[in-house]
Amino acid sequence: MRFKISFVVLALLLGVNTWAQDELINKVKDNGTEAKVGYQFETVIDLEATEVKNQGRSGTCWSYATTSFIESEMIRNGKEPVDISEMFTVRMVYADKAEKYVRMHGYLNFGQGGALPDVMYVLKKYGAVPQEVYAGLDYGDDINNHGELESMLKAQLDQVIKNPNKTLTPSWKKAVEATLDAYLGAYPETFMWEGKEYTPRTFADEVIGINADDYIQITSFEAQPAFEEVIIEVPDNWTFGSSYNVPFSDLTRVVDYSLENGYTLGWATDVSEKGFSLSNGMAIVPAKEYDEMTDEERKARFDYPSTELEITAEMRQAAYDNYSTTDDHGMQITGMAKDQIGNEYYIVKNSWGDRKNDMRAGYIYASKAFFEYKTISVLINKNAIPKDILKKLKLS
Repeated sequence: MRFKISFVVLALLLGVNTWAQDELINKVKDNGTEAKVGYQFETVIDLEATEVKNQGRSGTCWSYATTSFIESEMIRNGKEPVDISEMFTVRMVYADKAEKYVRMHGYLNFGQGGALPDVMYVLKKYGAVPQEVYAGLDYGDDINNHGELESMLKAQLDQVIKNPNKTLTPSWKKAVEATLDAYLGAYPETFMWEGKEYTPRTFADEVIGINADDYIQITSFEAQPAFEEVIIEVPDNWTFGSSYNVPFSDLTRVVDYSLENGYTLGWATDVSEKGFSLSNGMAIVPAKEYDEMTDEERKARFDYPSTELEITAEMRQAAYDNYSTTDDHGMQITGMAKDQIGNEYYIVKNSWGDRKNDMRAGYIYASKAFFEYKTISVLINKNAIPKDILKKLKLS
């Protein structure tokens, strides 16, 4: 764990290129203007994380975010972090999601997306492998590109659901596995790593050493009972996995406590907002609505800090209910910072490549106001939750 004090950052510049989910990029790439000198940040907490990765043209941010989170957990536990294969996890999720899609007669979201806990699901059920063993690029590209793979898989599954034989055969599962083999690579039954033979199970247990049951997802919505397990109703929650619902007043308290005690977090959020700017490396919620701003005010949003909108629990719930808050993206929260007028931010590691800027390549500043407004959930180690909240959740 590293703490850095008074690290001044000027002029956040994040380049935009052809990377990440295409639909998402179309939403957010034009939201920012060229950054001007004006923001000065004091880094309060800076926790260690592995190098920034690039999910490429694939909707697999959930795998990159939680895998990075696990790698940080290895560091926190005093282990040498391993570059864990995100695509091994993705392969296993595709296969299991395919089975559920058929079971549900196609009434389930089937695609590249997923939820942060999906990585823990795979870690517990199947294990993990290092990146050097399973890159998942057998289709010949240098970077992930899952458009064709997704289309192939879904076309197969939709034909299975039509049930032309009037009864399902076991062969359709073999066809799905063969497609995954062709695009991502064969399942690594055993592999050599640093002179020793492993299976995905033994590698996860002996090298990574993370107990998936130690991690839970926290959310906060007024429509759900407080301090109870609830299901976040988003399309990518294909496992129907549960989360713990805390009051709005406890949401940032959980995150702050975690960071202050040396734990990073996974973060699921909405990045299609006008206040999320790739080119400036920031996510903010100006007090004035975008539609009410003049052209000059819109251009100046990221020039200097200003007062942000005061978020309430009712605003969060309304934005979720009316689809203005959607489950767009997963990242990792690794620290905290303040600007020169006292606004607080979370330092967030992204998976859209090593984009250079004056803060740190591949990272953004997300204001607490943005976090409060647009968070879907956070993935957290149970030991990183305040004791009184743990007790109310009946986890202590």
